[in-house]
Amino acid sequence: MKFIPILFALLLPLAAKKPNIILIYTDDHGWPDIGTAGIYDDLKTPHLDALAASGVRATNGYSSAPQCIPSRAGLLTGKYQNRFGVESNRTDLIGFNKELTIAERLKKVGYTTGQIGKWHLGPGNAIDQHGFDYFYNKNRNAPCHANFNLAGELVPTRPVPHTIFHLDDCSKYALSFIRKQKDNPFFLYLAYRAPHVPLDAPKHHLDRFPGEMPERRRQALAMIASMDDGVGAIVAELKKLNLTEQTLIFYIGDNGAPLKIHKLDAPGGGPGWDGSLNKPMNGEKGMLAEGGIRVPFLISWPGTLPATTYHHPIIALDATATAISLAGIEEPSLDGINIISHLKENTAPNRSLKWRWVAQAAIRKDNWKFLVGGKRQYLFDLETDPGEMKNLVNENPETAKFLREELTTWSNTLSPAGLTNGAMSPTWENYYDFYLDGKKVAPPRVRKSPHKVTPSSKATTRGATNKSAKGMLQITPNGKQAPFLVKNGVKLNGDFTATIKIRSPKGGALGVAFRKNDEQDFGSGRVSAPLSTTPDWQEVTLKIPCDGTAIHLRFHLPNHPVEIDQITLTDKKGSTKWSPGRN
Repeated sequence: MKFIPILFALLLPLAAKKPNIILIYTDDHGWPDIGTAGIYDDLKTPHLDALAASGVRATNGYSSAPQCIPSRAGLLTGKYQNRFGVESNRTDLIGFNKELTIAERLKKVGYTTGQIGKWHLGPGNAIDQHGFDYFYNKNRNAPCHANFNLAGELVPTRPVPHTIFHLDDCSKYALSFIRKQKDNPFFLYLAYRAPHVPLDAPKHHLDRFPGEMPERRRQALAMIASMDDGVGAIVAELKKLNLTEQTLIFYIGDNGAPLKIHKLDAPGGGPGWDGSLNKPMNGEKGMLAEGGIRVPFLISWPGTLPATTYHHPIIALDATATAISLAGIEEPSLDGINIISHLKENTAPNRSLKWRWVAQAAIRKDNWKFLVGGKRQYLFDLETDPGEMKNLVNENPETAKFLREELTTWSNTLSPAGLTNGAMSPTWENYYDFYLDGKKVAPPRVRKSPHKVTPSSKATTRGATNKSAKGMLQITPNGKQAPFLVKNGVKLNGDFTATIKIRSPKGGALGVAFRKNDEQDFGSGRVSAPLSTTPDWQEVTLKIPCDGTAIHLRFHLPNHPVEIDQITLTDKKGSTKWSPGRN
């Protein structure tokens, strides 16, 4: 009998052990763009397909907004972001900064918390102010801020030089975090910036998708495949560490793909269609139609969740509420719910899902969806018409009235209150004309080039003023955005180097981007390096891979005053020296 209390004491920590939570968030990723959806056969996502097979694929999984910032604010708080004023990308983050995040809540009950990848909710060097113990704010091929290294060790927050493709880099840091925290309950928020523009997949990923296709589609496939590689590596590491059944994984998109209606395959990889697809869902990013808010949504927890396909509507806010509930925290203010029992029993939560995004609002209750776009309103039966092709508002006026009233009542609890919070822009009017009203919308005129390319030796800066002094170019930023120095009229064939003699007393980072002769915009060709914090001159050499002829350069500078003496550009044909302060 005397051993019973000892045995009970040993078993209690095991019984009370909280699950690890990994929340993987993708960026502008269309609902059908994973292999397990069974819609497109050009994808290569074996690890995502295996994740779905090991758990739940939610076919009616939603984000809380059709845009990046508000959907992330909702996800990290577990509340409709409109409750605290984060309506769209253009609203401030004052309300978000006052909210408790999932990381802050979990940290209070013993979790170690980590953020990796895209943040988009304020300064990248202040992520630890929102409850994250570890962060690696990598969302592009450039230096980033971080406070831990690949050994999983905490270090002072500092800029980290860019070395490898940002998605592959995020996966490596995710593995280092998991290995370091294997003996503690952990929460990892892994936010890949993919397949969001700029489309910047490297050659070794692009080569996995040969054959004829739009180049933007090839880029999207390559970026999705890189995320898939990361998921596979994480699952393998959990198995190696005997953490598979102790870890709940969510894989969710932040909103649908941007198509810009016509899916133009514009060169350069910049703004426009990101190569991802939404069809058979109607609409795109920037709409509360299904193509804007229905997203990839996978949940895996081997040993707890069955392998199944779940067709009832759920929302990303549920992932937050589920994690908080499993950690033993009661928080009635959240808008999401713990969905584990519903996933186990394949039952529908008794509720409606709601959205408001500027001039648009929507509600889904069971199979019915009521949608407002400015002065337009629509009613769809998503059971028979998931692609929202037939507006039933005139055939079912009582249903439309009931749902509009419920949506209006909810919207009056938001900040600010109201069914809508702004006017329909011409872009949104075009979207509704094209997708929901079946009208033709003319494609935009394609300019031959949006940039002036007349050869010039005169120094031109954007986002700054410049003047020559003693043969040096002094550059002073004039805004919040970091400036850049322009050099056009060059002709650099193939890989080249840029050596810049610069004085930057406050350090920062220096980058070089280029546009090729067959591109309309700057694409993925950008390389960066950190600058030392010193009043002395320093010489930085950047090796820039280029599979064509670079004709237009941008030298991205720190957002504080700097001086430049000379820039030397070298390709296989030789070197050219440019002294922007002397010409």
